[in-house]
Amino acid sequence: MTPAIETSDLTLRYGNFTAVGDVSLRVPTGSRHALIGPNGAGKTSLVHALTGNVATTAGTIRIGGEDVTTLSQAARVRRGLTRTFQINQLFRGLTVLENVSLAILERERKTRIFWRSAAADRAVAEEAREHLAFVHLAALADRPVHSLPYGSQRLVEIAIALATKPRVLVLDEPAAGVPAAQSESIFERIHALPRDLTLLFVEHDMGLVFRFAERITVLVGGRIMTEGTPAEIQADERVREVYLGRRRQHGAA
Repeated sequence: MTPAIETSDLTLRYGNFTAVGDVSLRVPTGSRHALIGPNGAGKTSLVHALTGNVATTAGTIRIGGEDVTTLSQAARVRRGLTRTFQINQLFRGLTVLENVSLAILERERKTRIFWRSAAADRAVAEEAREHLAFVHLAALADRPVHSLPYGSQRLVEIAIALATKPRVLVLDEPAAGVPAAQSESIFERIHALPRDLTLLFVEHDMGLVFRFAERITVLVGGRIMTEGTPAEIQADERVREVYLGRRRQHGAA
């Protein structure tokens, strides 16, 4: 089966600094795949490269078998690759419904009519409300985004991502800055996403990673150190040393 997303020897350099080095990653369709690693490991740099926020130095990126290495971020979205950010990118002065409606209009290339009223198009508004219902925010559709708790704003971001009709959804720390109870709620909605939607996510909370990921790639120094199932990663002594940490008692591991 053709992978949903695949890289070959992907490299991203800033001057003499290598943020991502020779990363070859293969994520099958429908996977729930996590990227983990210590601070500065290159996780967000890799996400930037995958989604077209930055131009790569070398290597290739394929979505569904198509080479998209030189395509813009917008072109990759049109081919089914959508991302969310560590810090949300919402229009805080607009309503929740308007934010999601704008994503639909962008998908349909109708943004020129947005400022007339994003919610005036009944079909657009109905679809937007469906996405909001999925993330349990239908009741907040008419609230301005800035009035929502931060955890709810992260859910709005997911609704916006779904409005692009992605085949691959890349989530960069979806629970960042959110209290633990709300983190669980966010990941429960992520877990409920359709199985034909491939998920690649960066997350620091190892409890969430081991609960929701099916496969995990560990980055260290911009390179892949290892990859495996959650059980394999938990048992890997190298991962315990460089990322998860080792509990030592009386000098023993």
